[in-house]
Order: sequence, then structure tokens, then C-alpha cells
Amino acid sequence: MSKVNIKPLADRVLVEPAEAEEKTASGIIIPDTAKEKPQKGKVVAVGNGKKDEPMTVKVGDAVLYGKYSGTEIAVDGNDYLIMRESDILAIL
Repeated sequence: MSKVNIKPLADRVLVEPAEAEEKTASGIIIPDTAKEKPQKGKVVAVGNGKKDEPMTVKVGDAVLYGKYSGTEIAVDGNDYLIMRESDILAIL
């Protein structure tokens, strides 16, 4: 897991997306242009939550999120997504 110097505010979460699948289950290699954006990743940092809503996810959790969730950011050459905790669908 990467160490990142970003502290999300309130109910926001910083997620490191999983790698896109390189090949299908039957072994066919998927070209970059056809790869699906991953919808799962690992939580790298969490905010403190809101006054009446403590955070449910914690650093290290593997999570599933919506296809268009979050804002993409790049830090030190690594790609991350920052999103509200409510954009996370499940903890895996």
C-alpha cells in the first residue's frame, strides 16, 4: 500500500484503483483501448467524517465503487480517486 500525504476532508476517501484486467478469463489479451475502468480499489486515506456521520471505511479496506465515482488525481506518478464515502457501494 502506498504512503500518500493527502488528508481527505469530512466524508471523503482517497482510493487507489485496482489494475484493469489484462486478459479475459479465457486468456485473450485486452488492448488498452478496450480495458474497463476498474470499479474496485484500496482505501489509502479517509477523512474524519461529518458531525453526526462517523466514517465506516478505514485505511486498507478493499472497496467497490460506482463506475463514474470520484475525481481522478495523480500524486507522485500514481493515480488515485477521491470520492465521498457515500460513493462507495461495498467493502469487499
